[in-house]
Amino acid sequence: MTETPQGSQAPSDKAREAAVEAALGRLDLDDKARLLAGQDMWSLPELPGIGLRSLVMSDGPIGVRGTRWTADDPSVALPSPTALAATWDPELAHRAGVLLAQEARRKGVHVLLAPTVNLHRSPLGGRHFEAYSEDPYLTGRIGAGYVNGVQSGGVATTVKHFVANDAETDRFTVDNQVSARALRELYLAPFEAIVENAHPWGIMTAYNTVNGTTMSEHRYLVNEVLRGEWGFDGYNVSDWMAARSTTGAIDGGLDVAMPGPRTVYGAPLARAVRDGRVAEATLDGAVRNVLRLAARVGILAGAEPAVADTGLPAPVDGEALAREIAHRSFVLVRNQGALPLPEGRTVALIGAAARDARVLGGGSATVFPARVVSPLDGLTAALPEGTLTYAVGADPNTELAVADKGFALRAVCRDTAGTVLGTGSAPSGQINWMGADLPDGVTHDRLHTVELTGTFTPRATGPHTFGIKGLGAFTFTVDGTTYYDDVQTTDSDDPFISFFGDPEPRAEVRLTADTPVEVSLTHAVVFPADAAMKSVGFSLCHQEPRRDPDELIAEAAEAARAADTAVVVVATTDRVESEGFDRADLRLPGHQDDLVRAVAAANPNTVVVVNSGSPVELPWRDEVAAVLLSWFPGQEGGAALADVLTGDREPGGRLPTTWGALTDAPVTRVTPTDGELPYSEGVFIGYRAWEKEGRTPSYPFGHGLGYTDWTYGTAEAEASREDGVTVTVRVTNSGARAGREVVQAYLAPVAPDPDRPARWLAAFAGIEAGPGETVEAVLELQRRAFEIWDESADAWAFVKGSYEIQVGRSITDRRLTAPITV
Repeated sequence: MTETPQGSQAPSDKAREAAVEAALGRLDLDDKARLLAGQDMWSLPELPGIGLRSLVMSDGPIGVRGTRWTADDPSVALPSPTALAATWDPELAHRAGVLLAQEARRKGVHVLLAPTVNLHRSPLGGRHFEAYSEDPYLTGRIGAGYVNGVQSGGVATTVKHFVANDAETDRFTVDNQVSARALRELYLAPFEAIVENAHPWGIMTAYNTVNGTTMSEHRYLVNEVLRGEWGFDGYNVSDWMAARSTTGAIDGGLDVAMPGPRTVYGAPLARAVRDGRVAEATLDGAVRNVLRLAARVGILAGAEPAVADTGLPAPVDGEALAREIAHRSFVLVRNQGALPLPEGRTVALIGAAARDARVLGGGSATVFPARVVSPLDGLTAALPEGTLTYAVGADPNTELAVADKGFALRAVCRDTAGTVLGTGSAPSGQINWMGADLPDGVTHDRLHTVELTGTFTPRATGPHTFGIKGLGAFTFTVDGTTYYDDVQTTDSDDPFISFFGDPEPRAEVRLTADTPVEVSLTHAVVFPADAAMKSVGFSLCHQEPRRDPDELIAEAAEAARAADTAVVVVATTDRVESEGFDRADLRLPGHQDDLVRAVAAANPNTVVVVNSGSPVELPWRDEVAAVLLSWFPGQEGGAALADVLTGDREPGGRLPTTWGALTDAPVTRVTPTDGELPYSEGVFIGYRAWEKEGRTPSYPFGHGLGYTDWTYGTAEAEASREDGVTVTVRVTNSGARAGREVVQAYLAPVAPDPDRPARWLAAFAGIEAGPGETVEAVLELQRRAFEIWDESADAWAFVKGSYEIQVGRSITDRRLTAPITV
């Protein structure tokens, strides 16, 4: 059983609304105000008097972490959202959502804080791996599939970050100046499409300000547009710590202020109502939205959930789906006959990223999977014994990284007397305990120190560098010798500095490979008196001995020269792509570009796998035989990579975002001036801007190769109901193996208009066919594809006239045209 479409009410909806009204009528003012404030990091308070259980929320987009930052309860880690968008498959996104709902229910989570549907406005955006695309239509289609999938499992989604949260620099305070037209046609468009086509139960307002008003208080965009025009009836939650004003937030349409226990809601909100500064009817509206959410997810007594237990989707195999999404997302942007790998040939696998896989981006989307398959693991399992060699070549980690390989750590919590209060796991040497997320037996009032302690077994002999990320007093020892005992400070006022800040190198210790040593990092815990939430956050960081880069590259080149094919895996790091900061450039870190050039010179049959969540520059791309983009491919990424390289599976992805050099990118500004960031490019971002400026990217939007060929036959356009157009395209698989094609339709006005893009994505469809088989793809262009936002009328305007529907394989590879006059 699922909810009826927006705009209609089934009997079950009416019954649920009646239960909500009954519950609301039994609440007093203080309970109503308390319900809108987080009681801790991830939940709202229970109200037993009305049969309301505590509502539990969790990150995130690629997996459900739950309420604790721990590896003790592992999570399935799917490929990054950019990878999901690269599949151009809303149904696959739906299946991903079904799996995540299954994971959420297993972990006792009612609300998933996802998907992120902000746009890739500039390639420098540091968090773009967590969003889908530069294109609003593609973003809306994938996002709607995801939301429908999650909510079919009875778990709420929270579509975020509403709106124009398209970069990380000064994200708490930046005032993004966006024209009404750009807002409507680009940045609001994915949210509108998802509200219309997926009926999300939640929305999250962003940190940033839009046109002078902070989003947690933006009455126009929330109450008038989101709720009024679009009919959104879900709850609106703040981004964490974004709510700043009691009256401004509640009058601006914010229902829930997170996290707790201290927020601008709760007691301050009740006081504002009693003082007459807030109307109780306004408060009731917010409470009604939260109770409706609780009813939908099944935690309000007397209300039937939106999805009954008997109506839940069939269980999903998480590992299998993660592997499928990965190989479906890989984008083969260049192939000079190198792929798939011929059987029986030798392969030299090269790159630190091939051994130490990066499967997800940095920040709040982090989850801890039970296993991670690296490219080295995947190819070792897939290739015959004796045919694969490995060389490090170059390491993308040019700075200290959070302790990982070789470390076996736990956290020991003590009081002032040194008595152990409790212990906890310490995934990757990182402590991130927010609010009530503490090990069993530990309380904030008794906690005095946290010690990260255990063993480290080095992989290499030489000087190892250790460091610390975090603020406060720390003591670091190796085998009983103290190397650091001091206080770390910073001038930054970022509340998440311990999470996103730079690691500080504090010790250099010479160690021997495969010889374990005892390590200990002790932190003296101090909670600021004015802290809105008590948190403990710090990390032990590490860097292996630095070998001469030229020697490593020479070794890799020699390995490549001795093999039939060289496969080089290059990558970004969480110091390059992460929530919390934007990128300074699009270059691969370290000596990875030099590595690729050297390997390609040694072996012309070189395949490069690019392990990044968003675009990087590939200055050597024409010097290698093949380039495969693997994004952040999730826990099964290495297995999926082996599937694709060996030809067992076809790389199914198409670019959801233009890839090109930073010097050519038309829109790059992410840093505000005097607190303001003007979106002066208007509606011209992504491929729209590249075409307007007449610039040629490395690889265009929509591009992607497979292992078969496609011949486009005919395209016939016919006007459909409600001013839309249906295009039927005949496509033949003219290659030697079965495959999948993404047929893309771009709408282009015949008469040039400098205020409109030359063309824009209006529809797409995936098709599958065997060798020699001809199939029809049916593409539906909606009325909105022909509309612009008329700022003078403050309304959508249908632009009549002559258009070409241009059908093909990318924004630049257009094979067929179908004229249409509307």
